[in-house]
Amino acid sequence: MEALSGTREKKKVTAVAPPISRSHWADARHRLVRNKAAVIGMIIIGLFLFTAIFASVLAPQNPLKIHDGQGYLPPAWVAQGVNGKAGTPDFVLGTDTIGRDVLSRLIYGARVSMFVGLVPVFIILVMGTIIGMAAGYWGGQVDNVLMRITDVFYAFPGLLFFIILMVTLRDTAVGKAFNGLLLLFLALAIVSWVGVARLVRGSVLSVKQREFVEAARSMGATDQRIMIQHIFPNILSPLVVWVAFAIPGMIIAEATLGYLGLGLRPATDPHAFFITSWGVLMLEGRGAMTVQPWILLAPSICVGLVVLAFTFVGDGLRDALDPRAR
Repeated sequence: MEALSGTREKKKVTAVAPPISRSHWADARHRLVRNKAAVIGMIIIGLFLFTAIFASVLAPQNPLKIHDGQGYLPPAWVAQGVNGKAGTPDFVLGTDTIGRDVLSRLIYGARVSMFVGLVPVFIILVMGTIIGMAAGYWGGQVDNVLMRITDVFYAFPGLLFFIILMVTLRDTAVGKAFNGLLLLFLALAIVSWVGVARLVRGSVLSVKQREFVEAARSMGATDQRIMIQHIFPNILSPLVVWVAFAIPGMIIAEATLGYLGLGLRPATDPHAFFITSWGVLMLEGRGAMTVQPWILLAPSICVGLVVLAFTFVGDGLRDALDPRAR
């Protein structure tokens, strides 16, 4: 009986698994993929990038081909439009005023809008990071000079500066290069680097006095080595979040300039990589809203979806990279 009671009094020992140790970036990736809105946003962005890259394969028609007598056809699901014409399966979203396929032009328009969102942001990121790191790390007179230059550029209203630059240089060699895309990239990047420079400068000021930076400096590391290998990796988190929110801003700016008639120049070569943009399509559809509304609605919906997707991803990255959420 004593042995039996002793057996009953024994406590069960359960093995507790040690907590899984993750790095900061692995933990951020784990929390990002658990954010459903961010995952949906990444899927939408991936679909639009796929469409932009393979537009020549996905487009059902030549986006520049004029179909005689097929102007202002309604979408395929409309039996009879306000102009008395019926939709046809050959033109799913109908045609524009001179008979060009709206769906094909919409697919090709993804190229310009997605590239405008990525290329200027990369230029802005490089310029702003270099200037911000130099100002924050060296400080003193270097910081004063660079920040005063930053203040001068910050004083320019962004959209107004874009419009002035596009109007002034539109007929020059720079304005004609790549159907005006090069000038568009420069116009979007020449002012927008200011925010990145200030963000990077503030981050460098908070990092450069930490122990690992002082240790690297005491071991004889050069300033360039310290900035590239020790400081830059520790300021990536806010930069990643900034990129996610800056890309939709560039897409909206391009759409606005295109709607004002200051975007991509009309393309004539059907084999050109950049033919039209969503902003240009919205400009073309402005006067056809009552006859063929999908010329305006289709690119507007695409711009809204892309901006919303990048916003979801930006919110997800901000939450995932926040150290207080770990």
